[in-house]
Amino acid sequence: MYPLVRELAVDGVPVTVTCRVLKIARQPYYRWLAHPVTDSDLEQAYRANALFDAHREDPEFGYRFLLDEAREAGEAMAVRTAWRICSANGWWSAFGKPKRGKNGKKPGPPVHDDLCAVTDDKGRVRHAFTAESLNELWLTDITEHWTGEGKLYLCAIKDVSSNRIVGYSIDSRMKSRLAVAALNNAAARRGDVAGCVVHSDRGSQFRSRKFVHALNRHAMVGSMGRVGAAGDNAAMESFFSLLQKNVLDRRAWATREELRIEIVTWIERTYHRRRRQDALGRLTPIEYETIMTTPATQAA
Repeated sequence: MYPLVRELAVDGVPVTVTCRVLKIARQPYYRWLAHPVTDSDLEQAYRANALFDAHREDPEFGYRFLLDEAREAGEAMAVRTAWRICSANGWWSAFGKPKRGKNGKKPGPPVHDDLCAVTDDKGRVRHAFTAESLNELWLTDITEHWTGEGKLYLCAIKDVSSNRIVGYSIDSRMKSRLAVAALNNAAARRGDVAGCVVHSDRGSQFRSRKFVHALNRHAMVGSMGRVGAAGDNAAMESFFSLLQKNVLDRRAWATREELRIEIVTWIERTYHRRRRQDALGRLTPIEYETIMTTPATQAA
């Protein structure tokens, strides 16, 4: 507002009057007038703001990824400049920088209670991933794989009852929109999902405001385990293990599009329709869901 005070003063409006109307003190204004912010300082402030917005959205990103986000927001800068600003403000990747003293960042707090945790007779916490009916409990997680063009990320959502991948999203960036798109796809495919529990780890994508808002929009219930604990989401990890063995590690992938097509083909044609599972009575996920939904349809 200080430039406005200065412009009004040039037009004859007393500084005292302007400061009283704008509810600002006069002394800071005069100090600024004596030493105004330079164009260079202002440029650095805009750059820092763009980097901070990207870091707040995805705390797992390092400064190079934050630089890409800042450039997309219209604030281009050199790699060294981005490193200097991030270093000065402590905006490090949640996984890329060692924790040091009181300034070390702790993993983000869960935004949901852990609804899948149970305590055994010895007081140890275990997770029970079981569901009696479809759309009762979903698990979600993100995996990544390298291609000749860079990494490709997959966010998948699995129905615990049938082990079907009810929704997924594939992208070249691991941002909150990846998880939101997977959830929206799953909700659109399944229809009535109100009350369904969606369990995830404490990844930043699942803690983001956008993902929480998507859960609320579909009237779903969030559940969140520990950070990076594969055992908390073992049922989801089993699917990724199959994907790794049957698709990702079979050969080198030149392009993201090539790998994306192969992932979709394997999920929809092989995993859903051809791979029989002991947990489903040697049925495929599609066969199991068909049997589960037919009696309900007949009863209705």
